[in-house]
Amino acid sequence: MKQDTGLRQRLRSIFGGSVGNLIEWYDFYVYSAFSLYFAKAFFPDADPVVRQLNTAGVFALGFLIRPLGGWLMGLYADQRGRRAALTLSVTLMCLGSFVIAVCPTYASIGVAAPVVLMLARLLQGLSLGGEYGTSATYLSEVATSRHRGFYSSFQYVTLILGQLLATMTLLVLQRLVLTGEQLEDWGWRIPFLAGGALAIFGSYMRRNMVETEAFTQEAAKGTEHRPMRELLSHPKELAIVVGLTMGGTLAFYTYTVYMQKFLVNSVGLTRDEATLISAGSLFIYMLLQPAFGLLSDKVGRRPVLLWFGVMGTLCTVPLLTALTQARDAFTAFLLVLAALIILSGYTSINAVVKAELFPARIRALGVGLPYALTVSLFGGTAEYVGTRLKLSGHEPWFFWYVTGAILCSLLVYVLMPDTQRHSRID
Repeated sequence: MKQDTGLRQRLRSIFGGSVGNLIEWYDFYVYSAFSLYFAKAFFPDADPVVRQLNTAGVFALGFLIRPLGGWLMGLYADQRGRRAALTLSVTLMCLGSFVIAVCPTYASIGVAAPVVLMLARLLQGLSLGGEYGTSATYLSEVATSRHRGFYSSFQYVTLILGQLLATMTLLVLQRLVLTGEQLEDWGWRIPFLAGGALAIFGSYMRRNMVETEAFTQEAAKGTEHRPMRELLSHPKELAIVVGLTMGGTLAFYTYTVYMQKFLVNSVGLTRDEATLISAGSLFIYMLLQPAFGLLSDKVGRRPVLLWFGVMGTLCTVPLLTALTQARDAFTAFLLVLAALIILSGYTSINAVVKAELFPARIRALGVGLPYALTVSLFGGTAEYVGTRLKLSGHEPWFFWYVTGAILCSLLVYVLMPDTQRHSRID
């Protein structure tokens, strides 16, 4: 991107990257939003908690392959360009969504049905593993240094909007279009078909994005590129990415992806109530991201991260315990919203913090690979661990597990430099 590129072109590039990000995350979250309805089609078990545990396990598998996606897409983005990698990732997500949409059920093809579901989920995980690091790099590089936290926060605006769109799709189908029986029978396929179609549009949008100046300048040098060797020469930065991600990603997937099942299975609310709470809290949460991103441009990245670390460590157990004791939907909504306000200190700026740690030659790889490894270990398994501990009668252990992870991240926030003042992007 040339130096004299105007605000309009900059905003168009951010919009293009963000729209693709929205579509990718919508496709990925539809699985979680509708798993209560299609679980029986692939895992016909009489116990609904065990059936949900199986679908949560497949959800976790989608995360386990994300490090491979972070590695492959990171290499591709650093060598072939951010735009090319972003286009490829949304194309893979499109394929995975269509496969799930048309996959036969267990009643039709037996054990092959969950196997196909697993393979499609792995394909989506591969796509999303590369999406985060590349989109974080792209949005950080096209933003101005003065407003980098604000502009980069839109990665999570669109990420949350994708999840909200998946939740709203479920809400509309629940309330206005289909009965619960129809949703369990065939209606759950609709959002996957829609997601695949949207991903085709996202692929088109990304082909028309402008490449970043940081990449084009680096590519013009024509120097020999040994990405893994160069990446390993930054051990401190790699450790910071893992440490600052650990607590944030576990909390994020606890309060967003897992929360809808938690509200049904642990709090005792109806599916419709859980969906309404998720939709309302996510909408407000989405609006908070630019505000926290703008705040980081004013006061620095570290104070915003410390807000999440301190409040998350002190409040996680009380909030989740209070949720299990809530007896009405409005109280549950307020508790979930309080948790998401705390979490905004991490989600709004974590992408730009990671991008500011690495030079352009290995930025997408440096952001994507250690992040994907950490998410696969902590974020992707949150739902599985929470459900497993509930099934064994030790659900409060999960609350302390989340708290411990946030405390570990807090220690990193205390010790790390403020990347706004030591950015490697400029």
